[in-house]
Amino acid sequence: MTPEIVILAMIAAFLGLRLYSVLGRRAEHEEEPIAGRFEGQQGQPGASRPHAHKRPETKPEEAAPRALPEQRLREMPVSSPAAERGLAAIASADRRFDAFAFLEGARGAYRLVLESFWKGDKAELRALCDADVYDSFASAIDARLAAGETLDNRLVRIDDLKIVSAGLDAGTARITVRFVSDIAAITRNAQGEVVAGSLDDAIEAVDVWTFARSLRSSDPDWVLEETDAG
Repeated sequence: MTPEIVILAMIAAFLGLRLYSVLGRRAEHEEEPIAGRFEGQQGQPGASRPHAHKRPETKPEEAAPRALPEQRLREMPVSSPAAERGLAAIASADRRFDAFAFLEGARGAYRLVLESFWKGDKAELRALCDADVYDSFASAIDARLAAGETLDNRLVRIDDLKIVSAGLDAGTARITVRFVSDIAAITRNAQGEVVAGSLDDAIEAVDVWTFARSLRSSDPDWVLEETDAG
């Protein structure tokens, strides 16, 4: 073998090693995951969702503060600034209090109390009312039974309800709500004959009811404390 052939063979081997080195490293890099290669623009074909970064755990004391009652009371059907201040005072004293939930509860309680009274359901009334209001309802039911009369009344709809007053007194929260409703009323005698009223003509009724709850109690239920005609 001539010296020229040996030299050419060495040059060819050197170039081959260099080419393998470059191509080999390129192939290895192509198999490695490339950061962000699946994070295309939203909506583009083949694009994936951005990575969801786990938020650090928030300690209870670092949680977002509760919205001020005044910010929500702007949407409440409240009759006066004094009533708004009363609701705010209740919300400040009782972190569980929600004026919107209370109002929906008052709507349901209004219907339930009326229907229980019309049916003469004393057990239900006892659970919904304080002692004085219950005694008043119970006396009216007893008088009705003694006269042999029954009520066939129906609450057609509640047209309007509004908080007219609210406040705290010695740890007891009180909220007064004015209800405007349409009621179809019939009174029947012992023979089932209609002696008063009509189911065809509903009459407007305006009731002002006061609900109360002791903030010192673990019981979240409000009771009907007072009833008045509007």
